[in-house]
Amino acid sequence: MLHRIILAFAAIILSTISISLSPLTSDVRADAPPTQAVVIMYHRFGEQDFPSTNVTMDQFREHVAELKNGGYNVVSLPKIIAALRNGEALPPKTVGLTVDDAYSSVYSRAWPILKEAGLPLTVFVATDPVDKQLPRYMSWEQLREISEEGVTIGSQTKFHPHMADLSRAKIIDELSQSNEQFEAKLGNTPDLFAYPYGEANLETMALVKKAGFVAAFGQHSGAIGTGGEMYYLPRFAMNEAFGSIDRFKLAANALPVRVADITPDDPTIGKTNPPLIGFTVTWPDKGLDRLNCYGSHVEKLMVQRLGSRFEVRADKAMPPGRTRLNCTIPAGNGIWYWLGRQYYVPKKNQTD
Repeated sequence: MLHRIILAFAAIILSTISISLSPLTSDVRADAPPTQAVVIMYHRFGEQDFPSTNVTMDQFREHVAELKNGGYNVVSLPKIIAALRNGEALPPKTVGLTVDDAYSSVYSRAWPILKEAGLPLTVFVATDPVDKQLPRYMSWEQLREISEEGVTIGSQTKFHPHMADLSRAKIIDELSQSNEQFEAKLGNTPDLFAYPYGEANLETMALVKKAGFVAAFGQHSGAIGTGGEMYYLPRFAMNEAFGSIDRFKLAANALPVRVADITPDDPTIGKTNPPLIGFTVTWPDKGLDRLNCYGSHVEKLMVQRLGSRFEVRADKAMPPGRTRLNCTIPAGNGIWYWLGRQYYVPKKNQTD
């Protein structure tokens, strides 16, 4: 039921955006932030019995053809993160590719296509399903093989838990135990991390940083830009319902909305629900009157602008689980500035 609600919400966003594309002229300027990129996230390939996390092979081949022929700069995730950390420029239309969970269809279907096309990939791995040799997951031998062929291996903990629900000690165990397995099985520990389900809180982010990871990713839509949060970076998720070539192009060409003074700073919601959402846009500096925000599980959003400051209020509390907020600004020529946030409400924080 939750997946259907999210998919329906996303369809509204996509249809709203598509209606508004043609009459606009581009506001993208040469002095835009130099470090900007889009990261795409997949899970399964050609596994139609899991449509909410799967892309069909026809969809995936279309994505790869677009990346090869559409003027994109497809680079490894470590290169994107290095540029972001150092404030270095990246070419326009820079894209990184990631896969979560290390399902076997990555090895048998996706990676052969990407390898032939010469496109780099990062796979985020939770170690316990691999250790237990669960059906449909890759083996350590397969992970070692693709690693030797150039795939970057990232961490997604040991048990793939809801990290924002864990105690500090449990989070530390998840990170340390998975790193021990990576060292034992692959000979090194990952530098990059992805939160299971995209769920995180400030304590989790701090512990991920303390564990030695240089960057971490959620599952909220948006483009990466200079000055963003290194330990809660966005990615555009692809699945069967939202894996069309038009939606892929929309995501792959997105530009970052740079913001400061985000409230709440913690994406896990506490007692104040609905939260008092706000942010100050520092880029772009034009077209702010056309900023619109959309939320899943929210019937009505009120957006108030005070110069470059935006305050967003929902008409009701966020339900337990994940709620997504997307704010966009048209840049013209089918391109959109995109800011996404994912909020998580633990069940224990709900009151009648």
